[in-house]
Amino acid sequence: MSPSVGQPAPSFDARSDDGRPVRLAELRGSWVVLYFYPRANTPGCSIEARRFEAALPEFERLNAQVVGVSTDTEARQANFRDSCSLSFPLIPDGDRSVSRAYGVIGGLGGLLGLAARETFLIDPGGKVAHHWRGVNPATHAADVLRVLEERAQTGVSAS
Repeated sequence: MSPSVGQPAPSFDARSDDGRPVRLAELRGSWVVLYFYPRANTPGCSIEARRFEAALPEFERLNAQVVGVSTDTEARQANFRDSCSLSFPLIPDGDRSVSRAYGVIGGLGGLLGLAARETFLIDPGGKVAHHWRGVNPATHAADVLRVLEERAQTGVSAS
């Protein structure tokens, strides 16, 4: 089951594809865009990742960290990073621990135990501020940025 808006975001302690630790607790004080995608190096996932990368300066301006998660291997994630020229962390969630904690297992119609295409906006205090399901890869980064801008300008976190 996915965490609800207003609830604490499930903590995680993972490693990115390049071996760096990524811990939700260490991202406190910043907004976190935690986006899940089914499979690295597929057309939809590549479009979505490139759109997040293109908007990264705007996310950073709003004190937001972007983190991508899929059930792919470290090697596949590293290849994805290189092919899409990504600079934000990608978490290879092969054991599905992060995906299970966020209730997103079941991507691509529940096939193969992949992560669904869902995103959680986590406020600087560690609570889920917004949750997107069934997103359009081509417009999703802009949608997240729009909500983040509204929240940052009004000072509203979770609602």
